[in-house]
Amino acid sequence: MFIDSTMRRFAIDQPSRFVLRFGLGGGLALAAAYGMALAVPHVSLLIAMLLLSKPGPALSPVKSIVLAGVLILLMGSGVLLVPLLQHYAVAAVLLIALGLFAIFYVGTRKSHPLLSLLIVTFTLIPVAGIQEQALALAVVHALAGGVILGAAIGTLMHVVLPNLRVLAPPKPVKPDVEAAVWLALRGVIIILPVLILALQNPSLYMAAIMKTATLGQQAESLHAKEAGRELLGSTFLGALLALLVWCGLSLWPSLWMYTLWMTLAFCWLGLRLYRIHPSSYPPSFWMNTMITLVIFLGPAVQDSANGKDVLTAALIRLALFAGIALYAWGAIYVLEQGRMRLRPTLKRTGV
Repeated sequence: MFIDSTMRRFAIDQPSRFVLRFGLGGGLALAAAYGMALAVPHVSLLIAMLLLSKPGPALSPVKSIVLAGVLILLMGSGVLLVPLLQHYAVAAVLLIALGLFAIFYVGTRKSHPLLSLLIVTFTLIPVAGIQEQALALAVVHALAGGVILGAAIGTLMHVVLPNLRVLAPPKPVKPDVEAAVWLALRGVIIILPVLILALQNPSLYMAAIMKTATLGQQAESLHAKEAGRELLGSTFLGALLALLVWCGLSLWPSLWMYTLWMTLAFCWLGLRLYRIHPSSYPPSFWMNTMITLVIFLGPAVQDSANGKDVLTAALIRLALFAGIALYAWGAIYVLEQGRMRLRPTLKRTGV
């Protein structure tokens, strides 16, 4: 009786299990991605984190392998866009815009972390292919590897820390067709100019494309008033966390220290993501902070390993991320103002 009451007293509640699965699972994913020397390890880590952030049941190993195979086939379409971009750039950009519009439209009806993969398919992979065909294939393998990695670690985390009760997935509020079309159009307008800019200099804007893809998806649920605070705030907070992790890593540069500091950062974010520490910011803010942390610190680690100037590259990357967040904020504000002015006209004309 005493033992049973003691175990209940120190039992881990359900929200804490979410945080531990997110933080410890992220540390394991990082150690595995870098330990196995994957081609683009921070991309695989990012995809694994998106899967680990789901509070529902983990993907089974069989489903993850099948899903990774399907995604490789879908991502192959991004590779096929490369020669089209090289010879028929306007037609290729229009195809990318149509693909992004379809993804965003579906995303407003059914939210799922893997939709981010499809956004990356139509943005990051073509840009990587313009720079080098082998790099595009490496990105495809990194994305598929991230799916398998996230599913395997998610399954392990659910075995170690199972749910205390059966959790029914929350039913998303589906917007009407007009709102869904508008949100999809807004996401495309945010991503497309940065994509066109990245095609001119792929090596400089690779990380910027990943940032823009996440901001484009995040902007679907934002209004103009809170867009600036959320987009800019999450960007600078992610960069600050990356700086703190880098300072901790400099004490003893090794994979184990990298894993330790990132695990602590993921747990800190998880406390706010799952509302254990209440915050005025929504979960999307903390998810975007996590994404910024990964895509900011991952290239910095690779720059250090290759002997490049980490500080200069980090400052350029921060300026790009801040500029993209400012642009996304401005685009949301201008589009919302234009929509408010256009709506009375459409009502009078019966459109």
